[in-house]
Amino acid sequence: MVKIGEIYRRLIDRDFRILNAIEKGMSRYEYVPLEFIEKYTRIPETQLDISLSKLHRLKLVKRQYIVYKGYRLTYLGLDMLALRNFVNRNIVEAIGDRMAVGKESEIYRALAPGGTLVAVKFLRIGRPSFRSTRRVRVFADNPRYDWYRQSRIAAEREYRALHELYYARASVPGPLAYNRHAIVIKYVDGVELYTRPSLNNPYYTLEVILDTLRKAYVDVGIVHGDLSEYNVLVDLETSKPYIIDWPQYIEKEHPSSMDLLCRDIEYIARFFRKNYRVEVSLDRALKYVIGETESF
Repeated sequence: MVKIGEIYRRLIDRDFRILNAIEKGMSRYEYVPLEFIEKYTRIPETQLDISLSKLHRLKLVKRQYIVYKGYRLTYLGLDMLALRNFVNRNIVEAIGDRMAVGKESEIYRALAPGGTLVAVKFLRIGRPSFRSTRRVRVFADNPRYDWYRQSRIAAEREYRALHELYYARASVPGPLAYNRHAIVIKYVDGVELYTRPSLNNPYYTLEVILDTLRKAYVDVGIVHGDLSEYNVLVDLETSKPYIIDWPQYIEKEHPSSMDLLCRDIEYIARFFRKNYRVEVSLDRALKYVIGETESF
């Protein structure tokens, strides 16, 4: 497993200047020419070569020599730049081990100043999921958006969605900051619902999930669009759930919003019926979520 914190501590200011230069050049080049990096950083050639070799060895950049000598960031290199931003803004003080990994993200435990536990989520919209991503994400319609651009947009979307949902009192992790392809959220001490944990009150857990979908739809005007037992964390002491993974949300005015909302409700209701014997009418649940009734 990659130790992000250990890699970060090995970097010096000069390394970050070079990473920033490569990031800047990637808006113009697939591989940023060495001459561009030299001009942007004004670092002496010998020191530049030393740092570039180090960054390549740490897998923070890729390089190619086919047409010219050039470099581009890897996701790990982008992680370092986002983490540097959080550190400079006194949002993150230390980062620990990875605690979760998905097809489009990695989540790490971290400490904020004062010792508060937080989570850092790095979005990774990569090549393996690119085709399916473009089918379901409204922000991926522009064919010029590469994986880096998609991940940055996804992080901003998720942060803004969480911000609105959190202040609408929906049951989601509290957002703290975002930069590039990463967001920092309040730490939730819970387990994934897909593990079928023993719940003290499964009806209450389902009720909070549907209430969160209601607040998202009625108060914020969005639909999660990809809800299942894999997108829910549960605090076992309270049975309170938290809905996570919001970058793919769509506005309720979108022509597919009602179909996706029905699917979200059906998936989660089926899971509770099968695993916790909690029965709920899909029709009543839908009417509750869209605000037509006050109970389900």
